[in-house]
Amino acid sequence: MRRPGLAVLALTGAAFLFGLTFVVVKDAVAEFPPLAFVGWRFAIGAVVLALLAPPRGVRLWRDGTIAGSFLFAGFALQTAGLTTTGASNSALITGMYVVLTPLLTAAYLRRWPAPWVVVGSVLAFIGLALLTLRGPLRVGAGDLLTFGCAVAFALHIVVLARLAPRHPVVPFTVVQLLVTAVAGLALSIPFEGMPVPPRSVWPALALTGVAVSALAFLLQVWAQTQVGPGRTAVVLALEPAFGVAGAALILGERLTFAGWSGAALILVAIYVVVTKGQEAPVLEAEAVTAAH
Repeated sequence: MRRPGLAVLALTGAAFLFGLTFVVVKDAVAEFPPLAFVGWRFAIGAVVLALLAPPRGVRLWRDGTIAGSFLFAGFALQTAGLTTTGASNSALITGMYVVLTPLLTAAYLRRWPAPWVVVGSVLAFIGLALLTLRGPLRVGAGDLLTFGCAVAFALHIVVLARLAPRHPVVPFTVVQLLVTAVAGLALSIPFEGMPVPPRSVWPALALTGVAVSALAFLLQVWAQTQVGPGRTAVVLALEPAFGVAGAALILGERLTFAGWSGAALILVAIYVVVTKGQEAPVLEAEAVTAAH
């Protein structure tokens, strides 16, 4: 029995946790290298979930490694892009996964995306632009790397829709987190020397590892067994809105009129897709296509 309403609520919770991550990590990465932070953070999340349900089976490890590879690619490309592009450009280009997800899903299924999903995706992207863009968008090496990050995150959502229904949610999530942790720490060795986290960073690692890497990704994986990837991408577009709200409440930052307009458009996009869209998960859509 599918529960799309509960799934949307779960995705909203995941977006809330993802959004607050920006506030928590902002100070942490100022004193601890980003790849090492990603590795340690996801390692903590993997250990927490593995205690609940350790992953077993070749098929589970194979599918989890595939999904985890896309997850890590998104984080790695985003981090590399940030070394040569601004945070606003990075946020805007990363947000293109909202538009790319239904398009990649349609390409995978060899059919046009649902009209309301397209409308919601476009509205969400415009909202992200208003929320994050602070000047003319100049395309450079960092921007291209960040576009690769958006593609990786979109592919991760599509892959989850295909693979997640095959496996128990918790152990499948554990494998993805482990892949991201191992890859992050492995790359940290040549580029950062894989430093040991100082005492001041452990609270941020514990919070993001348990609440975000474990809980938020668990909510996302389960939700994608209930709703399609297009809806998932648009609901997760709430992430920057929650991030801005957290920055305003905790760091004292304030939104401009364009920023508030962008946040409103994201909410409208979510309403459109959730109430008008009739997208099925990829597995069900494949079954319908095969039947015809």
